[in-house]
Amino acid sequence: MKIAFVGKGGSGKTTLSSLFIRHLATTGAPVVAVDADINQHLGAALGLDDEQAAELPAMGARLPLIKDYLRGANPRIASAETMIKTTPPGDGSRLLRLREQNPVYDACARPVELDGGAVRLMVTGPFTESDLGVACYHSKTGAVELCLNHLVDGRDEYAVVDMTAGSDSFASGMFTRFDMTFLVAEPTRKGVSVYRQYRDYALDFGVALKVVGNKVQSQDDIDFLREQVGEDLLVTVGHSDWVRSMEKGRPPRFALLEDTTRTALRTLQDAVDATYEHRDWERYTRQMVHFHLKNAQSWGNARTGADLASQIDPGFVLREEAIATA
Repeated sequence: MKIAFVGKGGSGKTTLSSLFIRHLATTGAPVVAVDADINQHLGAALGLDDEQAAELPAMGARLPLIKDYLRGANPRIASAETMIKTTPPGDGSRLLRLREQNPVYDACARPVELDGGAVRLMVTGPFTESDLGVACYHSKTGAVELCLNHLVDGRDEYAVVDMTAGSDSFASGMFTRFDMTFLVAEPTRKGVSVYRQYRDYALDFGVALKVVGNKVQSQDDIDFLREQVGEDLLVTVGHSDWVRSMEKGRPPRFALLEDTTRTALRTLQDAVDATYEHRDWERYTRQMVHFHLKNAQSWGNARTGADLASQIDPGFVLREEAIATA
C-alpha cells in the first residue's frame, strides 16, 4: 500500500509520517519509508543523528542506476538516457517489490532500527547550493516517481512517502501514485489552505484523500476543522509528551506513546487497509500514461531527442500479477 503525507510547511507532516512508520514497524509488516521533501527531516524523526542522516545515499544522485535497472529488457526504451520521471513500465521492465532485495534498494535504501522493528529508509537528497540556478528540486523527486511507477505492492506491505510541503506535488503526476493521501492540517485558515488545492485535484483523479488534524487543543479546533473540510477529516492529534521528547532527540520507547495518539495511528492504518479492496490498476496505469504523455510533450521529447510516446506499452497493465512475468 502506498501512502503519502502532505501539508504546508510546519504542519507536522514529517512528525506524523514518522509516527505512522514507527507504528507500522510494530506490526511486523515490510515498510519502505521515503523522504521526498525538499527539507530532509524524516531520518532525524526516525531517530538518526545528524551524521547518520548525512550519510544516507541520495536517490537523485543514483538516478542513472535506477533507470538502468528498471528499464530491464523493455524493447520500447532505447536507453536509460531516454527515461524520464514519468516513464511507465512495460513488457520486459523490471518491477519492484517491497519484500525483495534488489540493486535499487542496495544503492539507495538503508535499514533503520526502531524499537518496534526495522524499516528501509530512502531519501531524495537535499536541495543544495550547487542546485541553485541550474536545477529544479523537482528533478530530485523524479527518482521517487520512477520507482513508484514500477512498484508492485500488495496487502499488508507499505511504502510511506513524506512529500514536499505545499502543493508542489502537482508539478508532476506523483500525487496520483498513492492508495491514500493524508493531508496534515493545523486548525487555522492557513492550515487548511493546501487542503482545498488537493481536494480539487483529488476529485479530478480519484485520489483517496483524508485530513489529519494536528496540533489540536480544544473542541473548538475540532469544530473548525470539521467546518472547513467536512467528512474528509479522519482523525485529530493533540499535544504529545512523547513527540516533544522525540523532537529533542530523546525519544522514549515507542510502547510509551500516549494511547490517544496510538489510537489515531491505528485509525490511519485502518483507512489505508480499507482502500485495498478498491484498487483499480487499470486506472492507475492510465493515469501513469496520461502524465507521461503530458511531460513528454511539454519538455521530455525536447530534452531527450526522442519520441517518448513510443515508450508506452498499450497492452501492459501494472498489477500484482505482473511481477510473476516481469
